[in-house]
Amino acid sequence: MTQSPYSVIRLKPKADARKIRFGAPWVFDNELVLDRRTKNIPAGTIVLLEDSEHAPLGLVGFNAGSRIAGRMLERDVGATIDVAWFQARLERALALRERLYDEPFYRLVHAESDGLPGVVIDRFGDTLVLQPNAAWAEANLDALTEALVSLPGVVNVLKNASGRARGLEGLDDVSGVLAGAAPEGALPVLMNGATYMADLTGGQKTGIFFDQRDNQAFAARLAKGADVLDVFSHVGGFALAALASGARSALAVDGSAAALELASEGAAASGMSERFETRCGDAFDALAALGQEGRKFDMVICDPPAFAPSKKALDAGLRAYERIARLAAPLVKDGGYLGLCSCSHAADLSKFRAASSRGIGRAGRSSQLIHTGFAGPDHPLMPQLAESGYLKALFYRL
Repeated sequence: MTQSPYSVIRLKPKADARKIRFGAPWVFDNELVLDRRTKNIPAGTIVLLEDSEHAPLGLVGFNAGSRIAGRMLERDVGATIDVAWFQARLERALALRERLYDEPFYRLVHAESDGLPGVVIDRFGDTLVLQPNAAWAEANLDALTEALVSLPGVVNVLKNASGRARGLEGLDDVSGVLAGAAPEGALPVLMNGATYMADLTGGQKTGIFFDQRDNQAFAARLAKGADVLDVFSHVGGFALAALASGARSALAVDGSAAALELASEGAAASGMSERFETRCGDAFDALAALGQEGRKFDMVICDPPAFAPSKKALDAGLRAYERIARLAAPLVKDGGYLGLCSCSHAADLSKFRAASSRGIGRAGRSSQLIHTGFAGPDHPLMPQLAESGYLKALFYRL
């Protein structure tokens, strides 16, 4: 047998190799034999993973300093992780999105689900925003970038280094331009009949949240003639979709003045400014203030950031989701609709639903749960990785 060119890491005797063989994408540090040799392997190196009996399992991106020490890249241990390898993965991901969407605005790569663990790429026309959130991707950034610019219609590749995931991998937070040039201003994104403005260099994450597209479309179906409140609105997510479907008015609430300015620009670009207003401030305070003002809406949507980003934060996060529901429910007219969202993977659907329903009940409202939504199909779920199905959206009729 030809000797592998890769360094070898090995599972401990008691580690379960079957889950790796059955498709699990992660190997944790406590499952590996981490001796002096393996600890000295540079972070991001691609290595050969073997079971405790020395049988090969696949090629993984290795980082001894991370809790997720190994990320499965390739089952074929004879493969070479090079530009051609990246191109094949990217073309497979692109084929799905081109079948799903008529316009080039979508998540192109959803990490493990698309065979590129820790890598998130959103597409805005000819510009891609790349989040290399794992050390192996950072170490192979040149090959990945070369493969990206080989895709049809791609001119610019921006690196976004924000977010806690890179910190957990020991990576820096320095963003930049990898190919082409950064846009001079916010870019228009067409979704659900509205125009959104996405700041690719100074906004949150990659500039817009494509994952809510289908949930925004569902809310829009309920919005004709309605007065809508969109809390944690970012650049106008639910509000603009509702207005495009004939909502009478929409109030967008967010803590970021810059995001609300982009939302207003989107409303103007969509020809809906006269029906759109914003309120900048803490969402909890804004909900309480609207209640004190006696405001009522036909539809209230709350789409907060991750209140439970980890298992340690789960209990506090669930209390926050309950509080949001308790504050929002009184603002909904009788027979109106309340949409509650969570992007916390630590809070699974049943826990999030229980917290939301409890908050509605504590507000003295009765409810019907009419729809449960998830991320759109450009955010595919990997069956062996529950974290890939992080987004939940619950729609109640009160």
